Amino acid sequence: MEDRAIVALYWKRAETAILETKKQYGRLLFSISRGILRNEEDAEECENDTYLRAWDTIPPKRPEKLSAFLAKITRNLSLDRYDAMHAEKRGGGEVPLLLDELAEVIADETAFPTDTEGLSEVLNAFLGRLKPDARTIFLRRYWFGDSVQEISARSGFGESKIKMSLLRTRQSLKEVLEKEGYRV
Repeated sequence: MEDRAIVALYWKRAETAILETKKQYGRLLFSISRGILRNEEDAEECENDTYLRAWDTIPPKRPEKLSAFLAKITRNLSLDRYDAMHAEKRGGGEVPLLLDELAEVIADETAFPTDTEGLSEVLNAFLGRLKPDARTIFLRRYWFGDSVQEISARSGFGESKIKMSLLRTRQSLKEVLEKEGYRV
């Protein structure tokens, strides 16, 4: 079923909207959440919470790209759950590693203006200029939360190539952000 038809089901308040959403995007949403949480039960709960959040949000919102809309909800829910689970026991896991890696590019949240649309445009343009392999590696690491080993297994590239690609892409991103006037 096409995205427009699924969104129309939400607008009609038809419960089949959730079933169609799960059929179309369930694997993607589960994958995003599992990459962050590293736990299948928690990932499944976040996936289900995504359907509820979509139900509560559509209408009044009418997402242009349903997959991106749902992925963002899932990612935010998963990161919130991760924070809650690790609030008292800071330490291991993939998310702190991701944040440490990105810290060299993004100093902190005060480095960026509240105009997130401008930053989104810069990031989208940056990602659009990357070679497909570098873009996929970068997104698998920093959007989906995949480990270097998982990216290596998925792509067929060696772990050292993955690490080098990530390093070069982060360096390029830092240069682009500085050129655009963002404090890094």
